[in-house]
Amino acid sequence: MTARRKRSLPYETVKNSIHQRIAEGGWQPGVRLPSERELVQQFGCARMTVHRALRELEAEGLIERRQGSGSYVAELHPISNLLQVRDIHDEIAERGHLHTTRVCGVTRERSTAEVAAAMRLRKGTAVFRCQLVHLENGVPIQFEDRHVNPALAPDLLRQDFTQVTPSHVLFEHAPLTEAEQVIEAVLATPAQARLLDVPAGSALLMVSRRTVSQGQVASIARLYHPGSRYRLIGQFSVPGQEGKLAS
Repeated sequence: MTARRKRSLPYETVKNSIHQRIAEGGWQPGVRLPSERELVQQFGCARMTVHRALRELEAEGLIERRQGSGSYVAELHPISNLLQVRDIHDEIAERGHLHTTRVCGVTRERSTAEVAAAMRLRKGTAVFRCQLVHLENGVPIQFEDRHVNPALAPDLLRQDFTQVTPSHVLFEHAPLTEAEQVIEAVLATPAQARLLDVPAGSALLMVSRRTVSQGQVASIARLYHPGSRYRLIGQFSVPGQEGKLAS
């Protein structure tokens, strides 16, 4: 017997429909959404259903609800500076050092189940993959293994990655509106050790990062750094809470 497909609740249908239209660019930032009454008529549902869908979209930061005016698509500002998701070229340049890149591979490939799940795509969907080594004054400090959604950066494979980084291309074509990352210690495989010029089994810092632009996953990346050569420094502040510390 085949498992029954779980049916969406009415408010989820409304929410997902609005979310999809925003993500696909049908409603641009700042555009006023139809009124609750108009949405009720459009979806043939109760007003409470529409109200819940809008409330959840507001909580996720996709829309703004203005008293007496209606609901609007939120202005989605890039947040790379807040999260310290930066272009490694800029980091190295700010230290007054020279950034160079060795290109290991730039290809188009079918996504594995793991990659597809992380990028919210169907298994086998075509994705771009970039494998690069970044050097600071000639010393390898990062091996970048990145998968990119072609829909958000269609000309990525035509770029010269000795002159521009994937991060730079993504910042221009898919402004960052959401990101998540995990930092953990791993041991260098023989291949990674060879690329980073360290002994096999050396300690590496691995940053697993997923970036999202207006509801779509733009890229997932695994960034490997020799533990003896790289430090990760983060800074966080809450607007209006400067100077206050929480235990």
